[in-house]
Amino acid sequence: MLHAPAIRIAAAADDSRITADTAAIIAGRPDILLATTSYGVRRWFEAADAAGLGHDLTETLEHSRIFVRGPKARGAIRAANLDDSGMSAEETTRSLVDKVLAEGATGLTVAVQLHGFTDESQIERLREAAATVLTVAPYRWLLPEDSSRVQKLIDAVCTGSLDAVTFTSAPAVEALFGAADGAGRLEALQEALRGPVVAAAVGHVTAAPLVAAGITPIVPERFRMGALIKLVCDYLEDERVLRLQSRHGLVELRGRRVSVAGASALLAPTSLTLLRALLAAGGSVLSRADLTAALPEIQDDHAVDVAISRLRQALPVPTLVATVIKRGYRIDV
Repeated sequence: MLHAPAIRIAAAADDSRITADTAAIIAGRPDILLATTSYGVRRWFEAADAAGLGHDLTETLEHSRIFVRGPKARGAIRAANLDDSGMSAEETTRSLVDKVLAEGATGLTVAVQLHGFTDESQIERLREAAATVLTVAPYRWLLPEDSSRVQKLIDAVCTGSLDAVTFTSAPAVEALFGAADGAGRLEALQEALRGPVVAAAVGHVTAAPLVAAGITPIVPERFRMGALIKLVCDYLEDERVLRLQSRHGLVELRGRRVSVAGASALLAPTSLTLLRALLAAGGSVLSRADLTAALPEIQDDHAVDVAISRLRQALPVPTLVATVIKRGYRIDV
């Protein structure tokens, strides 16, 4: 498993801006508040308290109708001793705005707690509906100070060393694409996510930039981390674990680890690709041309033979891969 945060949350660098926005919201007496994130709500009230505006903010919002994007934002609102009037249908900013517009926003003052990735189009929809919009941005997204872990992730995806990559926010997807582009590997990264490496997104908003890049991610029905983890585990078990009964016992390939009758080993990327191809053939013979097609970096028969030799050396049972004279190689079933 590889963990590489592509972005980080940073509190707004200047609390004076939050204070000014909070004062404007208090003065504006908003009819509606849109609360988008738990952290943002908490950070906002902390900054308001520090500026001596906490009591006035709470008193103002007690007279507002509060709509929350999801259950975490609802929890933060309730922790501030406030009640909400409803939650968005899809736990997105778009559906939150849909809810407000459906109930009518003309002539109303709407306060919006922005999150790190501001969707300006949704703010514009409110303005086009003749609403007065006030905003506050308690935090923002920043790139990680150390990019080495992100670069390792890009390497692992591009070489096929990972079976799946999970994404928990759309800004994280964009940040990973940006890091890959800066390293000249964006096309390779996206191609890997379209094929051998499964992309998993926590929800449809997170999935959007992946889909825009031609990648089809798996998405849980419930947009929760627990549901995402279960989906990935189930998917990998059903779709990515290769098993084949051989003369040497059961062969099982999980990620980079291969086990033969209980003995296991980790495989390098080239050996992993070769073994996947041989296992997928189910014991049938694959010619050197077949194996060359699976490994574009290998250009001739001699290179295939060398790669097979290295695979055998890495396997717990070297004789698992059998040579078929003048034809190629197969798993010894």
